[in-house]
Amino acid sequence: MDARQAELLAQSDAHDLGRRLRSIRVAQGLTQGDVVGDAMSVAYLSRLETGARRPTVKALTALAARLDVTIESLLDPEPGADPDEVRLALDYAELALESGEPDEAAQHIDAALCELDNVPGTGARERAALLQARSLEARGREDEAIIELESLVANDALSSLGRIRAGIALSRIHRETGDLGRAITCGEEVLSQLSTAGLEASDEAVQLSVTVAAAYFERGDTAHAVRLCSKAISQAETLDSSRARASAYWNASVMQANRGDIAAAVPLAERALALLSEGQDARNLARLRTEVGRLQLELDPPAVDEARENLTQAVSEMEWSSASPTDRAWTLLGLARAAYLSGELEQARELIIEVEATSSGHAPLAEAEALTLAGRTCAAEGRMDAAADFYQQAVLRLSAIGADKAAAQSWFDLAALLESVDLAEAARDAYRRAAVSTGLRTRSAVASPVRV
Repeated sequence: MDARQAELLAQSDAHDLGRRLRSIRVAQGLTQGDVVGDAMSVAYLSRLETGARRPTVKALTALAARLDVTIESLLDPEPGADPDEVRLALDYAELALESGEPDEAAQHIDAALCELDNVPGTGARERAALLQARSLEARGREDEAIIELESLVANDALSSLGRIRAGIALSRIHRETGDLGRAITCGEEVLSQLSTAGLEASDEAVQLSVTVAAAYFERGDTAHAVRLCSKAISQAETLDSSRARASAYWNASVMQANRGDIAAAVPLAERALALLSEGQDARNLARLRTEVGRLQLELDPPAVDEARENLTQAVSEMEWSSASPTDRAWTLLGLARAAYLSGELEQARELIIEVEATSSGHAPLAEAEALTLAGRTCAAEGRMDAAADFYQQAVLRLSAIGADKAAAQSWFDLAALLESVDLAEAARDAYRRAAVSTGLRTRSAVASPVRV
């Protein structure tokens, strides 16, 4: 600290300086414990923030470094944005996202972005960028969200935690949009940074591990995916975090379900649901209710009433959460299946129409399955020509989807339904596509040995 800074410190008002310290700390999303490190005690920082004490030269220098701001900005701030106002705008944005109002969230984010250049530190900037990506995804603009997140992951100026959170979101969006290779690549790149950042035993580490595991599983690397998920569960159980454990159990449940062991999948999903209910993650809680409901419909016999209760509650929760069109479409499809299994065919048809309108191209696999279900409702009424028409529409929709494990199951199910309406050639093609989607290919004939 130079002579001018020392003079400014001596002349500063302790209460004003304390208020600035607190505003900058809170705007960056830091606790007092995060800021003090080994330089001072939390009690000492608390007295500084309330204006009960003026910091020493050494303490102020350490605080400026921890907050990533200049000493001058603390002692003689130039007129600019109030960090508290920027933080409040970002709080409103996050609340709007959790309440299912992405357009309103975007307005608050834009307001904060306009003032960020005048706010010291990088914490608010990181938070705004991550919220911006969430807002784009919630509005169905996945490509723009991916571009935003890729720039964050590649930004060396971003904090380690910020890059990891961006990497989790990026890997998940790639997986949900069917780009499994990119989901795995970017997820593993961020996983390799966990140890360096000292975050290998954290919520984020568990979430990223199970996100990558899910992408491996959907690509067909079942054994590796299950090993990753088992490791994540063991790691999550060592953390005092219901969210981390819920994430691990949830993904383990999905894998068991996709392996065909629904009886093992349901209790895992119910365990995850109980854990997630302890927190305030509205979107993931609603998504998990959807998953539990869909699994309950796969039981033998189906637990239709319990499934409908979970799915109906998920629809309600999604109305005031940041759920995406894809989330909503799959939930409505679950309700349509429940209606079909209950013999309520007209209600099933109405819900199928809602699936199409809600997805609007964002969830093509859900749309294909909805068309297949529409065909089954027609077949249940004996209208086989109408059923065949819906099945052929489903074929067209599935044809536009890249090969993955989920598409393979849909092709296989559709093949049997095409056979039931005497579309033998289309059924054979569907069986072939199911095989291709799992990675099977026709091998060339084995060459005859060369005779010498």
